[in-house]
Formats: sequence, C-alpha cells, structure tokens
Amino acid sequence: MSHQSATIHTRREHLEAFGRLLDVLDELREKCPWDRKQTNESLRPNTIEETYELCDALMKDNASEICKELGDVLLHVAFYAKIGAEKGDFDIADVCNRLCDKLIFRHPHVFPPADADAQSNVKTEKQVSDQWEQLKQREKDGNKTVLAGVPSALPSLVKAYRIQDKARHVGFDWEEREQVWSKVKEEIAEFEHEVGSMDQQKAEEEFGDVMFSLINASRLYHINPDNALEKTNQKFIKRFTYLETRAKEMNKPLTAMTLAEMDEIWNEAKKL
Repeated sequence: MSHQSATIHTRREHLEAFGRLLDVLDELREKCPWDRKQTNESLRPNTIEETYELCDALMKDNASEICKELGDVLLHVAFYAKIGAEKGDFDIADVCNRLCDKLIFRHPHVFPPADADAQSNVKTEKQVSDQWEQLKQREKDGNKTVLAGVPSALPSLVKAYRIQDKARHVGFDWEEREQVWSKVKEEIAEFEHEVGSMDQQKAEEEFGDVMFSLINASRLYHINPDNALEKTNQKFIKRFTYLETRAKEMNKPLTAMTLAEMDEIWNEAKKL
C-alpha cells in the first residue's frame, strides 16, 4: 500500500507530546470515574486486546491504523506506570531508565563498557542475538534458566518458536537445517499411527509433536510461523468470502452446492 509522508517532528516536540500524554492521563485518573477505577488486573484484558489490534494493523501494513493502535498500547504502558507511581513502586521515569539501562547493557558492541579492554567482534545479526541471550543470563535479576524468559501466557504457537529459539542460543540445534525434515517425517508417521490406533490422547500428543517440528523447520528457514499462519488465515477468509458471494449471486446456498461446484468457484478465487 502507499504511505503518505508524515510530519517529521523534532526531539523537543517528541518530549512535549509525551509530556502531554502524561498530563492528560493524570487528569483522566483524577476526574473520570472509569479511569479512576482501573487497576492492573482490570486493565490486563484490554491490554491483550489492544496488542492484538496492533498486530492486526501491522499485518495489514496500514500506517494510519498502526499509528492509532500504537497510541492505545502506549496509553496502557503509561497507565500501568501511573498505577505503579500511586502505589509508590515505580513511575514512568523508572520504566524508561530501566529500559535504557537494559538496552545499553545488552548492546556492548554499541555502548562499550568503561572496563572493556578490546573492541567487540560482534558484527552480524546472529551474533547480536546470541550475545543478547547470553547477557540476559548474566543480569542480576535476569533469567536463571535458559527457558525461564519465555512467558507462560504466550499463545502456544509463538511459545514453541521462542522455546526453540532460546535453546538455539546455547547450541541445542541441528547441525544442518536440512536434518529437521527427517524429524518432521518421523513425527507425522507417529501421528498417523496413533490416529489409526484410535487413542485420542496419544494422537493429540503426537499432533503436538508434528506442529512443534514444523515450527522448528520454519525457524530454521527464517519463516515466522505465526505470521505465515495468519497470512494463510487471511487468504482463506478472502477466498471463502468470494465463494459465499458467488453462491448468493447464483441464488444457491452453500449447503446445496456439491463439493465439485464449490471447488470450481474456489479455483476462481485463487486466480484473483
């Protein structure tokens, strides 16, 4: 899609806009009954929804929607910091400073520490990613185990990808990515066997293994499985909607169509 040129604001204007947000939030927290009532727990479901709406706008590459949804997510970040300040736990300055400290610590190739005795040899994206995971282990309040940093609330597909990626950083991975296909085929065969045995629980377990191995393959071939699946979802929705529209034009409900008739229209949709 085409993008309109945005106004390039100065750093001062950035800071003024952020200050304006904090001022507006302060007033809402004091004067609005709904905003005054909110807690971390009550905001959490809305935060999840807003995050997914942002993800939807990102997939559609809609600049106007991305801008709007980023604002909604930013509001939630500021709101949680406001609640933290009211409790005396932390405020938005603490949030920003802790983030900056973390970014500086995890990018020694950009911000060399004072005691650095040699120039960093980190040059590639992979080296940066590996270094990031290693530094997380060294942080005072960092993760104590390799997989501890994977949030338990992540959707299963995203979680599987993150688990595999974190294991990769400590060398737990295939020597050659082509080796993953024998594992994929092995898991599919085991799933087929359990489906044939009519053991529902074992079939479910083996299907999970099939998905896990396919996600592993996507990672090795630099394909984000969540993005790939969502693109397929949108493709299916578009084609099925076309099928419904054509059926209405023919005054024939889908339930009255044969599979052959639907397949013919489906093939039309694929050409659009």
